[in-house]
Amino acid sequence: MLVKGIANAPAIEKIENGSIVTPKGFQATGLYSGVKRKRLDLGAIYCEVPASVAAVYTLNRIQAAPIKVTKESIAEAGKIQAIVVNSGNANACTGKKGLEDAYEMRKQSAQHFQIPEHYVAVTSTGVIGEFLAMDKIVPGIKQLSPNSTLEDAEAFNQAILTTDTTNKKVCFQTVVNGKTVSIGGVAKGSGMINPNMATMLSFVTTDANIESDVLQQALSNITNQTFNRITVDGDTSTNDMVVVMASGLAENEPLSPNHPDWESFYQALKETCESLAKQIARDGEGATKLIEVQVKGALTDEDAGKIAKKIVGSDLVKSAIYGTDANWGRIICAIGYSGCEINPDTIDIGIGPVQTLIQSQPTAFSEEEAKSYMELNDTVVIHVDLHLAEGSGKAWGCDLSYDYVRINAGYRT
Repeated sequence: MLVKGIANAPAIEKIENGSIVTPKGFQATGLYSGVKRKRLDLGAIYCEVPASVAAVYTLNRIQAAPIKVTKESIAEAGKIQAIVVNSGNANACTGKKGLEDAYEMRKQSAQHFQIPEHYVAVTSTGVIGEFLAMDKIVPGIKQLSPNSTLEDAEAFNQAILTTDTTNKKVCFQTVVNGKTVSIGGVAKGSGMINPNMATMLSFVTTDANIESDVLQQALSNITNQTFNRITVDGDTSTNDMVVVMASGLAENEPLSPNHPDWESFYQALKETCESLAKQIARDGEGATKLIEVQVKGALTDEDAGKIAKKIVGSDLVKSAIYGTDANWGRIICAIGYSGCEINPDTIDIGIGPVQTLIQSQPTAFSEEEAKSYMELNDTVVIHVDLHLAEGSGKAWGCDLSYDYVRINAGYRT
């Protein structure tokens, strides 16, 4: 599948059977250590060379111990070679012992892979406020054996999941200096999703040759347009993290905004992050629909994004979509409390192909057609035109069903 890119830039191709081990130099694995009752719960991504790295983290002021340790690792040299992840336990709000356990995870992983400790990133996801079962984690780390097969990549995908119902993965390729550059990504996230960022972990690998500071700038900008534009339930977790590793083994000339193929790489990385973000939103706990809100005509792109996120984050809008009710009044209400500049008299709203409001005036539409659109499509698109300026933006979320309450009422038990 070809993705439309910038004019005269190399094409961006989605690789249907690609994974986080498609980029040169990367291996992965996942196994069962016993932290969870049955499912795989410990995984690793390993690069055969120290990789350039960029990362973004939760903005929750209460941050889990692994975030502190990973920040220290990356700050040491701007390189990492391995990421070790456990699921089933977040190692968050666990005090001094939790921090000691995170450091021990890093130490044991470094010894196992025979690399310096600051080349290891660690992260955890799961229940908050419980100590890690280190008697299970440490032996599990010693059994990690990354490989470059699709099966190993899938095992890693499985090992990072909590309430997710499906793996979230994607892979794109483009051309830089005549060299094929691959970008593979995986993510987990289903509930406690609200930027910035969400209860989510995402790991992206690429074989592009790019320095860490340049990669960091790109990731920070892209995150604001992708992972920071999704919401499921309005809660922001303690463990959220996106990490990008770049092996440099594609052997292109070092990438920077001045490189002639920069836009191709940047768009491929953005496509990767956007796809993963949408997959997280689609898999929201109890969700039956992905909701995409497209806003144009805003004063700025930033305002458009904020308005889109307010709409998709409204429990009333989400409930209406679940009930296949074309209640556009809930949409315009969210626009009004967005805090962004609007003209109350010039707003258009559409639900899929059905126009419900023109210039802030109700227009006759078929309730049956709108209901049928929402019933028959997995993705419900809400269109908003503010008719102010040229700003545009998108956000993604999901509907709010009875199952969301059921799942979260018994999360710990």
